[in-house]
Amino acid sequence: MEWQELTDLTRGQRFVVERVRLGNGVVVEGQFEPPQLAQLSADDQVFVAAFVRSHGSIKEMERIFGVSYPTIKSRLNRIAEHLDFVDTDPVPTGADVVDRLRRGEISVQEALAELARSR
Repeated sequence: MEWQELTDLTRGQRFVVERVRLGNGVVVEGQFEPPQLAQLSADDQVFVAAFVRSHGSIKEMERIFGVSYPTIKSRLNRIAEHLDFVDTDPVPTGADVVDRLRRGEISVQEALAELARSR
């Protein structure tokens, strides 16, 4: 079964994969949440793939799908609401601050300030 078929079958409901068979015959059982992109509708998966293939060019997406800039932006915003994003500026842990201090990347005063902010 292809991901798109599974997505169509579940009709947008959340699902858990409980068994995975690897190419070498090994079977892994447990509860696995499918990747976020696989949880999108089949149409949205195609849209995201086209966006990546067009290197994020909204102008190219307009040409491919025959719709306007606002329509592309609206759809991207709707899809983005369904995806978790990685925090690109996480609060440093105490261990991170101490490591940076040991390597001489920050001063004692900077380390103390970062530790105070992370509380």
